[in-house]
Amino acid sequence: MSSAATSPAGPDDLWSVDEHLEDILSTVRPLEPIELNLLDAQGCVLVDDVTVPVSLPPFDNSSMDGYAVRVADVAGAGEEFPAVLEVVGDVAAGAAEPVRVGPGQAARIMTGAPLPPGAEAVVPVEWTDGGLGEGPVSGMRARSLAPEGAEGHVHVYRPAEARAHVRAKGSDVKAGDLALEAGTVLGPPQIALLAAIGRGTVRVRPRPRVVVLSTGSELVQPGEELAAGQIYDSNSFALTAAARDAGAIAYRVGAVADDAETLRSTIEDQLIRADLLVTTGGVSVGAYDVVKEALSYVGDADEPGSGVEFRKLAMQPGKPQGFGSVGPDHTPLLALPGNPVSSYVSFELFVRPAIRALMGVTDLHRPRARAALKTEQALRSPKGRRQFLRGTYADGEVTPVGGAGSHLIAALARADALIVVPEDVESVEPGSEVEVVLLG
Repeated sequence: MSSAATSPAGPDDLWSVDEHLEDILSTVRPLEPIELNLLDAQGCVLVDDVTVPVSLPPFDNSSMDGYAVRVADVAGAGEEFPAVLEVVGDVAAGAAEPVRVGPGQAARIMTGAPLPPGAEAVVPVEWTDGGLGEGPVSGMRARSLAPEGAEGHVHVYRPAEARAHVRAKGSDVKAGDLALEAGTVLGPPQIALLAAIGRGTVRVRPRPRVVVLSTGSELVQPGEELAAGQIYDSNSFALTAAARDAGAIAYRVGAVADDAETLRSTIEDQLIRADLLVTTGGVSVGAYDVVKEALSYVGDADEPGSGVEFRKLAMQPGKPQGFGSVGPDHTPLLALPGNPVSSYVSFELFVRPAIRALMGVTDLHRPRARAALKTEQALRSPKGRRQFLRGTYADGEVTPVGGAGSHLIAALARADALIVVPEDVESVEPGSEVEVVLLG
């Protein structure tokens, strides 16, 4: 484990939030690039710039269903005196050898079909009689129902300028243009562009695999019956969902009982599918806080530098934290507190940036904003601790939700922001400007 941050002088001294985060980010490195098929690359970060090998569109094509014409042949056309043109055939999308349009001629053309030689513009079918001789029409009849529509004559009721309703070759991107920059996160539009320029695979940093374990003999799987003294395991679900929201491939492991050997064995079993391990619970000072018992070791002789260091942070909630690496590959592990709000706030502050760093993105953190505190009473905060209170943010104002208790899950579910109260502030008056972390 790296300790780039300046650690407190003694074991009982408090780390700051920034020191702990700096230590994590100085240790976590982006995952090695791999080549993936397009759909497998969704959500991944592009490693190299991608240039366009072929222009889009690759040829002049029609943006409308209608008729490809020469401009001179429809000049002055109107309702009373339409231009009457000979229909020389159909041009459908995918046509390899389109017909040629000569003087006094038109070709029926479909959206996306290449503009045929000789044609200069496209008139929408709604500007014509569709070859039926009965006035303007609203659309074309299907070729299978009326194959004769590709021949005969068509009446055109409006003139067209050169290049009207024609999508020019390269009007989207030209061959040699930069399609996507390195560092781009590949979403559906980016996947579409890669496919459109003919890329079947792409070199990316893979989405990190995050394994989430909760600890506690009192935890029960949702859907099962509760016995006396038991509660449902919510943390592992919250953190797994949060890891996925951050861009990771996340695996939830069922709650592990308060037994150090069982926990250590479970972690070792999970290393094969983990780029990052996250535990919740068992990091405080109680007799059954087994995460500290299981992971507070320097490491085997074959694994120098491994182990997890447990710390106290100058924050509320989330004072007890652990960070280090385990296993032969020195897989990063973040040990979070067990109280639900403490666990989730710790995830947002420390685990989410670590996941984003593994992905190789530059925007590691949630966006922040300044907001006016909307409350009837002043907020109190312990001196020397950076407090993170839940709130709802709208229109430049933030309203606290629930109290400061680290067990208040219902209040957390209603919150979309964290109100940040600095270490040197003990009271925040209504209307004061505060910093907020935007969660949604």
